[in-house]
Amino acid sequence: MRMFHPTPTAQPLPFDHLYSGMQARESADEIPLSRVAVVQFDQLLHEIHADAPRVDIDRLQQLCSWLLTLPTQDAHDVIDSRLARVQEVRTMLADPDWDIDEAVRARIAKLLAYIDREDDVIADRTPLLGQLDDVLLIELAWPAFADEAEDYRDYCAYRQLEHPDGTPPERRAAWIRDRLDELALWQHMLWVRAQHYAPWNLPTTLFRVS
Repeated sequence: MRMFHPTPTAQPLPFDHLYSGMQARESADEIPLSRVAVVQFDQLLHEIHADAPRVDIDRLQQLCSWLLTLPTQDAHDVIDSRLARVQEVRTMLADPDWDIDEAVRARIAKLLAYIDREDDVIADRTPLLGQLDDVLLIELAWPAFADEAEDYRDYCAYRQLEHPDGTPPERRAAWIRDRLDELALWQHMLWVRAQHYAPWNLPTTLFRVS
């Protein structure tokens, strides 16, 4: 079951929970951030996903502070798990079996162009934090193409298991047909479970033995 606000992993970044509306805490670990670069980041985010939350320098600084409080391996897992989902998206773009809507393709292209840059909000060479802005963009923009990514993930699982024949459109049609059949069967099973084996309004005493 998908979440109402889908995220690339099962454990969302605590971006909204960390924000207090106040200035970010002073910290020895605080890194310098350009307000202009953060404004441009926020503009790009909303070009990809118009309903995303706003990103400002204080919220991003607090997220940096949060990441630095994690054990090193946990912090790397936060980064790596989201970058792995982006690799799936790259594979999806290159897969001849998958015909992506042009609007979705354009959003993904903007996301990947930012991730592939080295001179972004946080320089990629910065220890541990270097790709935090990348994964934040992935996280907050994800709803813009989450359905596409999850459908593709399901299609890949189907293709690996069932090995459908034919052209790319025929293989996709087979996937859609089989998934619709599974849905119809599931709905039928729910209907059967909700039924009574005998009419519910039969009289209590059906037979008299004399």
